[in-house]
Amino acid sequence: MASLFEKSQKFDSGSDSFLSELAHTDALFQAPAHDQYAAMCYRKNSELGVFEMLLVTSRESGRWIIPKGWPIKGKKPHEVAATEAFEEAGVRGKIKKKPFGYFTYLKQFDDGTRAPCIVQVHLLEVEKICDIFKEKGERIIEWVSFTEAARRVREPELKGLILVAERKLRRTKGKK
Repeated sequence: MASLFEKSQKFDSGSDSFLSELAHTDALFQAPAHDQYAAMCYRKNSELGVFEMLLVTSRESGRWIIPKGWPIKGKKPHEVAATEAFEEAGVRGKIKKKPFGYFTYLKQFDDGTRAPCIVQVHLLEVEKICDIFKEKGERIIEWVSFTEAARRVREPELKGLILVAERKLRRTKGKK
């Protein structure tokens, strides 16, 4: 019978499994935390009558993520999140100024070092999908159910945020 570690190795197609990443918790306590801003992009699929969420793959590892990036001088966090959504996935829409939530993860830099990142997440209701954008062809972009999105992302806190967002959207926007 396969151990939990072996199962996690099969589940994770990246070079480091999520469990082994968690084992390197010293980075969480020794390195300074970095801020990032993300957009949780969604739309209502009128044909199916359900909400869908946009996921993109990271350029380095190919894992499923939401568009996110570093602070940009002169831009507010929600503006950075909207910029990242356009640059990474070619989507534009209405972004909430108020953060929807936060999640943390360990960022691995090119030199192999790791540092904790605190990601502020903003909801973005997609109104337009563009054919031309900065990182086209560098990532895979998919619209999936919120449940499928939560299954695909690795970060436990992000999984939780995705499921909470779906419930909130069904309550508030599903009535319209």
